[in-house]
Amino acid sequence: MAKKWGQLVRNWMADKMDLPQDVMMDLPRITMIGQIHIYIENHRGLIAFSDKEVRLLLKQGQLLIKGKSFVIKTILPEEILLEGRIDQVIYINEESGGKK
Repeated sequence: MAKKWGQLVRNWMADKMDLPQDVMMDLPRITMIGQIHIYIENHRGLIAFSDKEVRLLLKQGQLLIKGKSFVIKTILPEEILLEGRIDQVIYINEESGGKK
């Protein structure tokens, strides 16, 4: 109950103060340009990287990016810019036991 109340308060504050939902709710912001660039903000760290797969830690679960020829162009504590051919972007929710 307290968790839902906190979420309601954050939603209300974001709406009344004109703040973006991703900032108030600690959600990742993902920006893609076609299949060649993906920019992810507000992640919690890089878990795995290869030229075919990138896995990022989120506040709730993980983000899995699959494709080919991946190169990290920029990496900062909470931001990453990835180039290559992006085929899939998958959320892995911790609550569902790793199921997508």
